[in-house]
Amino acid sequence: MTSFESGIKVIPYSQQAVYSKLSNLNNLEQVKDRIPTDKIENFQFDADSVSFNVSPVGNVCLNIIDRDPCKTVKFETAKSPIPCYLWIQLVAIDDTSCKMKLTIKAELNIFMKSMVSKPLQEGLEKIAEMISQIPFEN
Repeated sequence: MTSFESGIKVIPYSQQAVYSKLSNLNNLEQVKDRIPTDKIENFQFDADSVSFNVSPVGNVCLNIIDRDPCKTVKFETAKSPIPCYLWIQLVAIDDTSCKMKLTIKAELNIFMKSMVSKPLQEGLEKIAEMISQIPFEN
């Protein structure tokens, strides 16, 4: 497995508020207008899964496989050209802010690794930045 980690983002909301919003994918309704429709198509979600089509990658479906209250939300690809896992990790700073880091672990052969490492890292950073800007108040 090859690991990719985002930079650590500071979020000006409590760890509980951030976890509550990120652990229920129905909350994506509030941010779906920020998703670039020129890059992502057929964006669909429910409480435990999200799917979308990304050109030239194809259809991707992520399912939540584990929730560790207030600490992590773990995803696994159910449909993807590359088997991978995504973790959202949260650590409290104080009662009103927390830190977040995203990690992707993917099964990449040496050829795939050289082709997708840079775009995967850049995409992970963009996702982390987008998540850090979500209004997490209830």
